[in-house]
Amino acid sequence: MLEIPLLLAVIVLVALVFDFTNGAHDCANAIATVVSTKVMSPRTAVMMAAVLNLVGALLGEEVAHTLGSGIINTDMVMGCQALVLAALIGAIAWNLITWYFGIPSSSSHALIGGLIGAAISHAGLSSLHAISIVKKVLLPLVLSPLAGFVVSYMVMAMIMFLFWRTNRRSVSRYFEKLQILSSAFMATSHGLNDAQKTMGVITLALFLFHKIDTIHVPLWVKLACATAMAMGTAMGGWKIVKTMGHKIFKLEPVHGFAAETSAAMVITGASLIGAPISTTHTISACVFGVGATKRLSAVRWGIAGNLIVAWILTIPASASIAGFCFLLFKVAGIAD
Repeated sequence: MLEIPLLLAVIVLVALVFDFTNGAHDCANAIATVVSTKVMSPRTAVMMAAVLNLVGALLGEEVAHTLGSGIINTDMVMGCQALVLAALIGAIAWNLITWYFGIPSSSSHALIGGLIGAAISHAGLSSLHAISIVKKVLLPLVLSPLAGFVVSYMVMAMIMFLFWRTNRRSVSRYFEKLQILSSAFMATSHGLNDAQKTMGVITLALFLFHKIDTIHVPLWVKLACATAMAMGTAMGGWKIVKTMGHKIFKLEPVHGFAAETSAAMVITGASLIGAPISTTHTISACVFGVGATKRLSAVRWGIAGNLIVAWILTIPASASIAGFCFLLFKVAGIAD
């Protein structure tokens, strides 16, 4: 049996690795459109995303509380510290699989699936907060992309109505400046939602190890997670940027502004109620919504099929991997 401090250190390290892969996989969402429209250089966009993700991460704890205590019953898993490690391994494995194939799946739901799978392996279905999962995970899972599509369609339609007599080149120059603001809004909202997820898992681990008395995120956890995510963004996000910014729909600055603003509004709203939604699926849906205002054939709907498949598979796939890992931990004597 591993010594508890060593196991906790391993869990924190693996959680930060997950945050790094989350940065490579999901943080690209905050800068994909502004890079693809050539409004900002990749280096400048990455620096902006890193700073504003950090700012967003410090603005709230609602999502972290959901991950820390709203998915699994902490009373039933108390003392089972290896559960968090198994959950993280399941999430990281699915992140790497989808990253390798360039599929914008959800790191958020991979992490949630990991927690669910590990908890079920340890204590069965009764270890889950079923009502909370339905209200704060499954419903937002379905509704956030739909909301993103509808909001972005309406925002883009309003812009088209307001500027329909304006020269296209003038509109493009105007929205090049506005898109810097919209991408900043998107990066901040991304930090507010995505950066909190790993914070919640580390906080859960600290709670299970009796290092804290309540599910409250320490400042060092916030800073460590935000930093790991920023590093992941800088080093590995460009595969997803390409899919988000070019393969779905050829973006111009006005489209980027509409998609980013709409996604940021949906993500911020979800963060305020503690719903850990997929920023990937939300911004994807917003790009689809913006593209649909031009003409339906302008959107590469085949990409939507890949996104939907990943969307459906993420939670069960990461849950299965995490559950299997936990069983291996039992056999190895790492878990009870």
